[in-house]
Amino acid sequence: MSFGLCNAPGTFQRCMMAIFHDMIEKTMEVFMDDFSVFENSFSTCLTNLENMLKRCEDTNLALNWEKSHFMVKEDIVLGHKISKNGIEVDKAKIEVISKLPHPTTVKGIHSFLGHAGFYRRFIKDFSKISRPMTHVLEKNSPFIFSNECIQAFKTLREKLTEAPILIATNWDQPFELMCDASYYTVG
Repeated sequence: MSFGLCNAPGTFQRCMMAIFHDMIEKTMEVFMDDFSVFENSFSTCLTNLENMLKRCEDTNLALNWEKSHFMVKEDIVLGHKISKNGIEVDKAKIEVISKLPHPTTVKGIHSFLGHAGFYRRFIKDFSKISRPMTHVLEKNSPFIFSNECIQAFKTLREKLTEAPILIATNWDQPFELMCDASYYTVG
């Protein structure tokens, strides 16, 4: 199926899932054409990598060696920096966002919220903070980018530049899950 067709991404992902069905979540992760092979020990990781490469060879999958990174301790994966410390925002993307002036059009608000929303898991109360900006986008709402909107923009931009590192849950340690209901936000 050609790229550009509306069903191409879903079809391609299902194809990758079918090819690596017995390896996914055990020794590797697959998202479209991005593969991550993992393990706790170097030797086992090499074995997993060998199995993945053998599967590629058996199914005639071609890899771009210039885009491949092997045995790295940290890398940018799907827009996030992954390392032994956990998951972080990609500093290059955040640097661009940090220099943006506040939006002056509906399209500008959509664009900013789209980029910032990609990292919403790093920002506590993202929906509450962005509420003044999303209110401007509501149907029949006049476009008035108020001081409240400017403050929301600045707060989100600031929080992105000092975003925390997310770490995996340690299921052996006690932790508390807190949920909060809201009439106009999620997350």
